[in-house]
Amino acid sequence: MTNARKPKVLIAGGGIGGLTAALSLIQRGFEVEIYEQARVLQEVGAGVQISANGMLVFHELGIAARIVEEAAHPERREIRMWNTGQAWTAFDLGTVSVETYGHPYVTMFRPDLLNILSDAVTKAAPGALRLGRKAVGCETIGQRAILKFDDGSTAEGDVLVGADGIHSAVRAALHGADNAEFTGLVAWRGVIPMQDLPPRLARQVGSNWVGPGRHVVQYPLRRGTLMNFVGVVERDDWKQESWTTAGSHAAMLADFAGWHDDVQTLIKAIPQPFVWALKLRHPLPSWSKGRVTLLGDACHPTLPFLAQGAVMAIEDGYILARALEAHGTDIAAAFRAYEKARQERTSRVVTGSADNTKRFHNPALGDPATAQAYVEREWAEDRLRERYEWMYRYDATAVPV
Repeated sequence: MTNARKPKVLIAGGGIGGLTAALSLIQRGFEVEIYEQARVLQEVGAGVQISANGMLVFHELGIAARIVEEAAHPERREIRMWNTGQAWTAFDLGTVSVETYGHPYVTMFRPDLLNILSDAVTKAAPGALRLGRKAVGCETIGQRAILKFDDGSTAEGDVLVGADGIHSAVRAALHGADNAEFTGLVAWRGVIPMQDLPPRLARQVGSNWVGPGRHVVQYPLRRGTLMNFVGVVERDDWKQESWTTAGSHAAMLADFAGWHDDVQTLIKAIPQPFVWALKLRHPLPSWSKGRVTLLGDACHPTLPFLAQGAVMAIEDGYILARALEAHGTDIAAAFRAYEKARQERTSRVVTGSADNTKRFHNPALGDPATAQAYVEREWAEDRLRERYEWMYRYDATAVPV
């Protein structure tokens, strides 16, 4: 880094990836402005899993202790059979994650994580986070990045980062329409107060229920006081890609008819179920153009079946900050280094997540004669290592930029 002034960075989107990037940059002495469309910073109330590779970044940023305090700490992750409820331990989490990977595996309520990140950003740079500013487009003029808002106003900086999620206006301005394809998968979700569940279900354990054509994931949140529920169903009659569309208990129960009583009990305990369509987008050949780049769901949205979507955005934000610091005023070189460090890994997560759909929904699970052998083969220790080890061992502080 030369003695030249560090570039001023604009970030569109105050979600997990945008705030991680902001905090990483502010701590390195960059001037940062974050523009978030929400008038009050509140994430959709859903769960997020943060494996050791994400916690490593938060440790570096000095917020790991607060996250550990607010999170839930599942003891293990189980695979459960959709109709019999039979359980297999797939992973020991907790202390085993710390011993193996150096950091814990935690599960969090998204609003809690967002609060911790926004508090840290605001403390480090008061006024950097600007709410109620909806980005609608951008352009590069000479050496300047221009971010455009829905009220006709603009903001200017040396660099613009599009961290504005799956429906990114920044991505659309750079790369045009996003060619989203409906996957044929619909997701139900809800968050249940733990006190509303019977003791057999109110456990500090994550469970993946697997079955023909659908699956369920449940895990504790917020110091173990909430249970997150996500159920994914193969259906072709729902195309709405919004996290906040309300659904009915009756429709949700119908989608899991014939499933184990524990699943029915969980569904009935959800205060308000929500439903959304899962769509796939093809990876972009390049994320950056001019003075503008992308991170997280804006450039590599992934199906949620490896539980790495949020962690990929966390890694992106941290590595982008490292690249901008390393290359000084040569923004093009910084963007090239960032993409080189991230593209192969994030593409592998997108592919691995799609592959897990087939694994979780396999027709072999429908036949009692083949179901048990299928689970024992697919979730054998060597298979799990192959699928997860490369993700959890990644060190965002050491990747060359």
